[in-house]
Amino acid sequence: MPTGELRRNRIDRMIALAQAYRGWTSGELCEALGREPRRAAPGSGNPKLDLIARLADALDWEVGEVAESVWDPSQRDTNCGSDGVSFDALDDRAQQEHRRGRFREMEATGLAMRRIARDARERAIAANRLAGAYDGLGRYPKVLDCVREGLAERGIGGDLRLMLTVNLANANYTLWNLQESQSISTALLEQRFAGASLATTDQSRLQRVGRAFCHAIRGHSERRMLPQCEGDGETRARAQRAITDLTAAERLYEELAADFGDHQYMGLSNTARGGILEARVAAGELDCDEAVQTIIEHLDEAVRMDDGCGPDVPSVHTLESWGWWSIFGANIALRGGSTEARPHSERSDYERALAICTNKAAEIADHLDSWPMRERAFTLEWFRRQDVAGDEGPSFRDWMLDTEDVRVLVGTMGRFPLFRATGWRILDRATLVGPCSAAFA
Repeated sequence: MPTGELRRNRIDRMIALAQAYRGWTSGELCEALGREPRRAAPGSGNPKLDLIARLADALDWEVGEVAESVWDPSQRDTNCGSDGVSFDALDDRAQQEHRRGRFREMEATGLAMRRIARDARERAIAANRLAGAYDGLGRYPKVLDCVREGLAERGIGGDLRLMLTVNLANANYTLWNLQESQSISTALLEQRFAGASLATTDQSRLQRVGRAFCHAIRGHSERRMLPQCEGDGETRARAQRAITDLTAAERLYEELAADFGDHQYMGLSNTARGGILEARVAAGELDCDEAVQTIIEHLDEAVRMDDGCGPDVPSVHTLESWGWWSIFGANIALRGGSTEARPHSERSDYERALAICTNKAAEIADHLDSWPMRERAFTLEWFRRQDVAGDEGPSFRDWMLDTEDVRVLVGTMGRFPLFRATGWRILDRATLVGPCSAAFA
C-alpha cells in the first residue's frame, strides 16, 4: 500500500477511535476536529498540525504519540530491508554498526530486526539494538521506550534481561531521573549480586560488566543528588554512599581492563575516580581548593585532542572520562564559590576555575559529539553566570552564541526535557549572532 494511503487510513482510524472514546455524535466530532471527518485526511496523507493536536486532546494522548501512530517509524522506507536476511545476520550487522559508530544505519537495522522477530527473545534483542542506536544518536527518551519494550517480553533469558535493566538504569541516569536510576541499580545489585565479593571471578564477562555498571550508576546517582540534600548530615551520608559505590566501580573496571584490554573499561574506571573526588569534598574528607587544583592539573597534563597518534594521545573513552573530570571540577568550584562568607578574592578564584572546567568540558563534548556532556556544560555555564551577576546582569549579555552554538543548544534542549527550561532562559538572555539572531530580535 502506498505511504500516503497508509497514513490516510491511520488518520481515519484515529478519528474513529476518538469518536468512540468520547461517545460523540457526528456533529460533535466535526466541532472537535474543526473539519468534516471525511475531509480530515489530506490526499498526501500528511495531516496538518492542528488536526494532530485536536486528535491528541480528544484521545487524551500526547501529541507526539498521535504523530508517531500516524507516521509509524517501523514502516518507513529505509536502506536496510530484511528481505532474505536472517535475524542473526541483522543482529551481527547491528553490532558492527555500533562498534563503528554508524548509528543511523544501526537504527534502520534495528527496525528491520523488529519487523521480522519471531519470538519474545528476538523482539527483546531488537529492542536492545534499537536502544543502542538511539543512545548513540542522543535520543534518550526513545532509549527508555526501547528498553521498556524489551523488558515487557517474557522468557527472554537472564543475560538479556540483565543487559536491558542496566540500560534502563543508565538511560534514567542520563535523563536525570536519579531516583529511578538509583533504585534500579540497587535492585540489580541486591537481586543479582547479593553476597558476592568484589574478588568474585566465576562470573561471565557480561555479569562482571553489569555489576560494575550498577555500582557506577548508583554511585554517580548519589553524587548527582548531593545538591538536593537537606543539612550537612544528609550530605555526608549520601557522599559516603557515593564513595563506596564509585570505589567498587573503579576497582571492577580496572580488573575488566586488565583482563580484556578494553579502553572503555579504563575510561569508566577513570570517570569513577574523578567522581570520588567530588564526593570526598562533599563528605568533608578533601579540601575544596585542593580538589579543584588536582582536577585542573590532571586536565592540563592528560587532555590532548590533536588528531595525531602515539602513547600520549588518549583513547576516545579516556578523553570522555577527562571531560567528566571537567564537570566534576566545575561542580566542586560552583559549590565552593557560592558561599557568601568567602572573601571576594577567593570567590573570584572559584569563578575562574569554574570557567576553565566548563570551557574544557564543552571543548571535549564537541570533539566527541557528547550530548550528555553538552547538557552539563551549558547548565554549569548558566549557573556560573547566574551566580556572578544574577538573572539580568551583564554576564549574560556578553554570552555570545553563534549559529553553531545555537544548533548545539537546540539539540540539547530536544534531548533533555529537564534542560529545556534552562535552554529557553539562555536563548532569552544571551546575545545571538548570525542568521538566527533575527528570530530573537
